[in-house]
Amino acid sequence: MYLADDYPLLSAFWTMLWFFLWIMWFFLLFKIVFDIFRDDSLSGWGKTGWLVFVILLPFLGVFVYLLARGKGMGRRDVEHARAQQQMLASYVRETAAGGRPSSTDELAKLSEMRAHGDITEDEFRRAKELVLTDSGPMGPAAPGHRS
Repeated sequence: MYLADDYPLLSAFWTMLWFFLWIMWFFLLFKIVFDIFRDDSLSGWGKTGWLVFVILLPFLGVFVYLLARGKGMGRRDVEHARAQQQMLASYVRETAAGGRPSSTDELAKLSEMRAHGDITEDEFRRAKELVLTDSGPMGPAAPGHRS
C-alpha cells in the first residue's frame, strides 16, 4: 500500500500553503520583536509592554503592533541600513588610509630623533616643513585633504 494514494494533490497543495504561512508568521513575529528592541524612541517599559503583548497574545499583539507602529518599521529599517553603510564606509576609509602615518606621528618621531641627536636642528626644520605641507616621503595626501 502506497502512502501517496491516501494523500491527494490538492491536500499536498494545502499543506504547502499552510507550511508557507506558518514560516511567514514566524518571520513576521521575529521581525516585530527585533523592531521593538531596535526602536530608540520607546522607553524600557514601552518595549517590555509590547514584548509581553506580542508573546502572550501573539496574533492580536502582532496585528495591533502592525497597525500602531507599522509605518515606523520601514523607517527604522532604512535608518539601520544607512547606519550600517556609514560604518562600513568609515571602516573602509580608515583601513585604506592606514598605510600612511599621521602628521602627528611623523612629527613625534622627528622630535624624538632630534632629541637623541640623530638629526640636526636644520634637518628637523626641513623635515617638519615637508610633513606639514603633505609632501613628505610618502607623497602628497588625498586630493583636497590638508592636515
